[in-house]
Amino acid sequence: MNVLLIGSGGREHALAWALAASPLLTKLYCAPGNAGIEDLAECAPIVSMDFDGLVAFAKQKKIDFAVIGPDDPLVGGLWDRFEAEGIRATGPSKAAAVLEGSKGFVKDLCREIGIPTAAYQRFDDAAAAKRFAETLGLPVVVKADGLALGKGVIVAETAADAGRAIDFMFEGGFGASGKRIVVEEFMHGEEASFFALCDGENAVPLAGAQDHKRAFDGDRGPNTGGMGAYSPAPILPPALEQTAMERFIRPTLAAMATRGMPYQGVLYLGLMVTKDGPKLVEYNCRFGDPECQVLMMRLKSDLLTVLIAMRDGQLRNLDLRWREQTALTVVMATKGYPGAYAKGSVIRGLDRATKVEGIQIFHAGTRRVDGAIVANGGRVLNVTALGQDVAEAQARAYRAVDLIDWPEGFCRGDIGWRALRR
Repeated sequence: MNVLLIGSGGREHALAWALAASPLLTKLYCAPGNAGIEDLAECAPIVSMDFDGLVAFAKQKKIDFAVIGPDDPLVGGLWDRFEAEGIRATGPSKAAAVLEGSKGFVKDLCREIGIPTAAYQRFDDAAAAKRFAETLGLPVVVKADGLALGKGVIVAETAADAGRAIDFMFEGGFGASGKRIVVEEFMHGEEASFFALCDGENAVPLAGAQDHKRAFDGDRGPNTGGMGAYSPAPILPPALEQTAMERFIRPTLAAMATRGMPYQGVLYLGLMVTKDGPKLVEYNCRFGDPECQVLMMRLKSDLLTVLIAMRDGQLRNLDLRWREQTALTVVMATKGYPGAYAKGSVIRGLDRATKVEGIQIFHAGTRRVDGAIVANGGRVLNVTALGQDVAEAQARAYRAVDLIDWPEGFCRGDIGWRALRR
């Protein structure tokens, strides 16, 4: 099969790495890709929102199956476009991708079908939002309703901070994503990520992971798109994974089908494990990033077969196989991220780092210039390790990090700390 992968981040490099191992694969293409993906696929300089360009390329290369990695083309309707052109693809339709495209829609859905989540209200007026925020106590959470590259959430520690966060969003701080906002109570607990495969009717558990959203050690600093992850996560034992399927995933799948927008694709459930039980933080309509990197390291089943079964409504016949080891990934980012950062710094030592036992390095924001690998984004590398447990995977990952010569980069030094503390 000729396969086209859409995207350019660490998630897509991990997907490319897994797809490249499939016995079903004839040729792998990626648009636009990055310096790491170039070693696995033929890359084309077509951005993920250029639907006309992607369709034309897919027809030219006789693509049999398309794998859509990022959220914005899914929410924008790329799956619909591919399918309308006769190109089979993974992912939800534009209608079903509202589960990621609108946080307010998800909150309303939770209220309607009884999924536990934080108390909230939706607003398109700053004054009303501030009045409601004052009733919630502190901290308070302010969310852009739409997509914001994983950074559209502000946890306000004071009333003044809440007011500033609300003003920031309505004044365009997150662009059109913040024209409507959700203000909700802060949930005390530990957050985890759980993934399921859905084919519109059936849902199969994929795996759980734990992300690290804050920029700096000890969960301090601004929210990011994710600074590291590991899987499996001790916070998600088998009993809680079963609860995630029965109380969250399957009711949501049924509700979406009832609304005439059946959900087909990967469904990412952000869970907050509280003293009152698990509650929904958010849904996303694709693999997480950096969670995908650790899931692909653990997955033994053929990814392409899995994705085709999901697209073709055959999940009831699917039996997933996993490596028993733990996978852990450390994100190396350009200094300044998630704020302003410079591009173009040279990264050396990757060959040395990949020789560490159990290591795979997935590129995120990189490009190749005159034979050198240079930083081309905020999150740049995912140094990913397999180990017998979290401690061994963590030690291997940081051993590899230490071999990478990139003075302009930084990473957290404590990925996996919650698991090790248990």
